[in-house]
Amino acid sequence: MSIQPLNLFPHQQTALQKMHDGCILVGEVGSGKSRTALAYYILAHPSKPLYVITTAKKRDTKEWDEEIGIFNIDTYVVDSWNNIKKYVDVQDAFVIFDEQRVVGCGAWVKSFYKITKKNKWILLTATPGDTWSDYIPVFIANGYYKNKTDFNSKHIVFKPFMKYPVIDRYVDTGILIRQRNQILVVMRTKKEAVKIRHDMKVEYDKKLYQRVYRDRWDVYEDEPILETGKLCYLLRRVVNSDQSRIDEVRNLLFLHPKSIIFYNFTYELHILRDLASELGYEIGEWNGEKHTEVPQGDKWVYLCQYTAAAEGWNCITTNAIIFYSLNYSYRTTVQAAGRIDRINTPFDQLFYYHLRSSAPIDLAISRALSNKRNFNEKTFLDSRS
Repeated sequence: MSIQPLNLFPHQQTALQKMHDGCILVGEVGSGKSRTALAYYILAHPSKPLYVITTAKKRDTKEWDEEIGIFNIDTYVVDSWNNIKKYVDVQDAFVIFDEQRVVGCGAWVKSFYKITKKNKWILLTATPGDTWSDYIPVFIANGYYKNKTDFNSKHIVFKPFMKYPVIDRYVDTGILIRQRNQILVVMRTKKEAVKIRHDMKVEYDKKLYQRVYRDRWDVYEDEPILETGKLCYLLRRVVNSDQSRIDEVRNLLFLHPKSIIFYNFTYELHILRDLASELGYEIGEWNGEKHTEVPQGDKWVYLCQYTAAAEGWNCITTNAIIFYSLNYSYRTTVQAAGRIDRINTPFDQLFYYHLRSSAPIDLAISRALSNKRNFNEKTFLDSRS
């Protein structure tokens, strides 16, 4: 396989040599999975039409179109996972499934099965499966098992006397390890930039927190709390609005006068806007209502709402991200961190600051993310009832 003309980095060339149809290319955010996948397409299936199933964000920002343009590919389709059903009748094509979403047995997985039966394909992900069940769809698509029932009968022992199926343990895991090793192609990036992560401890108003939690009282609207979702929202608002958190951001901005700040809620955006204005910093924003470019001056903040801005763009003009509040999603947190973690960053060090308090809800979210899990509000409240 001649790979030099494709102008890939050494770690991409190494991964390309190991790739095969039906594999999962695993690489950190910013490692160049898309370019490596396109190189594989050019070398293995250049005569087939190309389809890319990715996130709606990457489709809309045309991140894939830019990469495809480098390879001078004329015939291609880029669409989101939300529209995967549109392509179940595609035949004799090459399909790249980006940001692997084939877990479980829902509509996306069913469409995935139909597409993989009639086409050549690979998957890309920064966060491969945490349990053997996460690999079931890919194992089936590779022909290792007929269906989910076949997998379950060979490898899962369920707990008895349960109202719904609960996995007790997996058996014959040696077979599963061998199958996973056949599928996974791990792209190990030899980056010079060192990631330095700091957990910044901040305070919270304990009395106000308990007023919200114990009394189920909205301290902002002075009315009872009737919904679970609102209870968690208000607990987080008490925690995230604390002056100590704002002061910590102030200190970090003096240390890093060019910073990306990720936040969750609109009230946080207002806090951060006011702080940046007070300090005389240029402000850029990416949220559901506004999308400006990253500022170019000497002192700036780029305020990014997790849902809107966690993927689909890159920045190599700063080496600092401040996570003002914690996000419920492990995947979203990883994607957000990847905005500055790029192969072509000029920095030797990348700094990540996670602001968190000792409030029960902050600690619970932190534990979930540390275990590469998503935080569940209902589970949190049930555990404290």
